[in-house]
Amino acid sequence: MKIGVIGTGNMGENHIRTYLSLHNHCELVGIYDTDDLRRNEIAKKYHVKPFHSIDFLLQSVDAVSIAVPTEFHYDVGLLCIQHNVHMLMEKPITSTVEQAKDLLKKANKAGVKIQVGHIELFNPLIQFLSKVLENEKILGLDHQRMSPYDDRLKNVDVVKDLMIHDLYILNKLINDSILEIYALGKVINGTPKHAVAITKSKQGVTANLTASFKSRKKIRNIRILTEDAYIDADILNSTVKITRFIIEDTSRMLVPVTEVIEIDNSIQPLYVQLLDFINCIKFDKMPSVSGEDGIITLSLTNKISASISSS
Repeated sequence: MKIGVIGTGNMGENHIRTYLSLHNHCELVGIYDTDDLRRNEIAKKYHVKPFHSIDFLLQSVDAVSIAVPTEFHYDVGLLCIQHNVHMLMEKPITSTVEQAKDLLKKANKAGVKIQVGHIELFNPLIQFLSKVLENEKILGLDHQRMSPYDDRLKNVDVVKDLMIHDLYILNKLINDSILEIYALGKVINGTPKHAVAITKSKQGVTANLTASFKSRKKIRNIRILTEDAYIDADILNSTVKITRFIIEDTSRMLVPVTEVIEIDNSIQPLYVQLLDFINCIKFDKMPSVSGEDGIITLSLTNKISASISSS
């Protein structure tokens, strides 16, 4: 299968490097970026062909990863559909729900697959949590995703950059639709930089999500309360602690016991995600993270961001 990458920023470069490691499954034909210097620099670094026209690239491939700024997702997606090229669109799927619905409608009509790039869903820790929670009755969840501020984040919305990951994870873990959302936060330089959202699902599961660019250290934690357990997941350190009550042998009293699980993080989530994308095309399967999934999460993300910006 012939693959291309559109956009050669940090995430685009990660896609290029990972596709090259998947040489037994695909051929990375080339890359495109509107920034000539960056395109040529990355092409030279990874010994791949730089295309000087996006149309020429799309005429040469079966599928692409799109890692351009969000405001260009819709237009680049339309070009892919015109050339019958399948696409992995980095999150969020588009800027607006209306754009996403139109893009998905046109892609479905043309037989073009759209997979949305939510890398955290391919994290082995998240997949482990999902498996554990299949046999649990969830009461509530607390997500924390925070990073220190730097000048590159000046115009970046923390909801659309960080919290969107946890909205996807939340949907996967509870497997239920969100009915209620309440959001508060801090707007700096015209965009939310600190955000808190409280949600309630159809089945009554509550969640508290915090995303921030104002932390003094990087944090990626999920805490889950169920009827029978307390689960503390540290995504950065790939550990999960599960606390349950057991009956002590001699006293017959209930005592808390914590099991610590170290998650194997030797396989990178991006590798798994791109291989999944390739296989969904090769075997004509539904994308693991579909355009419909992208629309649901985009709708929640935009509601939270708008609520914070208007308050």
